[in-house]
Amino acid sequence: MSKKVLIMGGGGNASVIAFAIIDANKRGDHSLEFVGYVNDRDGVDEIEGYPVVGGLKDIPRLIEEDYYFINAIGKIGVQEARINLLESLNIPDERYVTFIHPLAYVAPNVELGVGCVVMPNVSISPGTKIGKCTRIMVNAIIGHNNTIGDYCFFAAHSCTGAYLKIEDGVFVSLNATVREFLTLKKYSTVGMGAVLLKNTEENEIWVGNPAKKIELKREVLS
Repeated sequence: MSKKVLIMGGGGNASVIAFAIIDANKRGDHSLEFVGYVNDRDGVDEIEGYPVVGGLKDIPRLIEEDYYFINAIGKIGVQEARINLLESLNIPDERYVTFIHPLAYVAPNVELGVGCVVMPNVSISPGTKIGKCTRIMVNAIIGHNNTIGDYCFFAAHSCTGAYLKIEDGVFVSLNATVREFLTLKKYSTVGMGAVLLKNTEENEIWVGNPAKKIELKREVLS
């Protein structure tokens, strides 16, 4: 029997993941059934033709109604605040589902935490361990023997090397490349198209080729 899945988030990544689940169903994988969104925007009752069944305050009720969840709430520059928000919801681990699209390659000894998303044409090489609620988007490559934390995000076409230590809440942007044997500390960001050759410290943003640290005013989560 399929698990009824709600995606926490709005347009963008949430919809991309939703339609990937629908595509997986068409390809014969019926382990998950996407049924709607959890979204806090006032006056929004549907997204891309699918219902918004409640807001974050409704999570306890939705758990009672036997829904399962995928997180797609995330934004560059406010990773820590978003993670704290999600943790405050107290969603049991067994209510998060892990989605691996049928067109993805995940080596047999890869370890995926609860709530991970692995999109089409992703490649994850052997010996890599990935924490909870990490999203790996279309065509991303994750190398071998990496340790990756919770709530990380690897955007489409990003390429991540081997023997990396990537802590919680790291954001690797579109088409970015991360060299092997580095440490990326909590909530750091690798910008779009960047080529990262050095370690990052907590909350840092690195851009360019080769990537350099920049200072940006960070958005405050309201």
